[in-house]
Amino acid sequence: MSIPNLITLGRILLVPVIVWAIASNQMEIAFAIFVIAGVSDAVDGFLAKRFNMASELGALLDPLADKALLVSIYVSLGIWGAVPRWIVILVVSRDIMIVGAVIVSWLFGKPIPMKPLMVSKLNTVAQVAFAALVLAALGFGFKSSPYDLILMGFVTVLTLLSVSFYLVEWMRHMSTIEPGQEPR
Repeated sequence: MSIPNLITLGRILLVPVIVWAIASNQMEIAFAIFVIAGVSDAVDGFLAKRFNMASELGALLDPLADKALLVSIYVSLGIWGAVPRWIVILVVSRDIMIVGAVIVSWLFGKPIPMKPLMVSKLNTVAQVAFAALVLAALGFGFKSSPYDLILMGFVTVLTLLSVSFYLVEWMRHMSTIEPGQEPR
């Protein structure tokens, strides 16, 4: 268990705390936790690369921690009414589709290599920026318009592009399955 992996596990443990903060209308705390999680993500990535501490476990845990945090924040903000539910459904559905595709490809003995696309990296940046803006506006009582609408537009477009590219890639990958091949 390396230091970057411990930091990533700490970020996973922040998920229920940030959900509690949002549900309890403690938006300043939620925003602070979100910032801490972001800094910890940068720190564990830096340590893993700079000091050659990268591991297979870290390669799995890091995106899991990021997704758990973002999905939890979007769902919590959607339930709270701070973001439109359709954007929550879009963001969460994309992740469910990607995870589902990975599971199906694994079941057919054709695991798909997990390499993030540039559009997905941009999508994550847009999702993080939008969530941070909403949390900050709620926590510190400022009006975020029109920036929230602009970021929500970026999240929408990039999420749709990202899932489309992943779907095309997955279909191309899965097209090599032999007819009649059964899942494991």
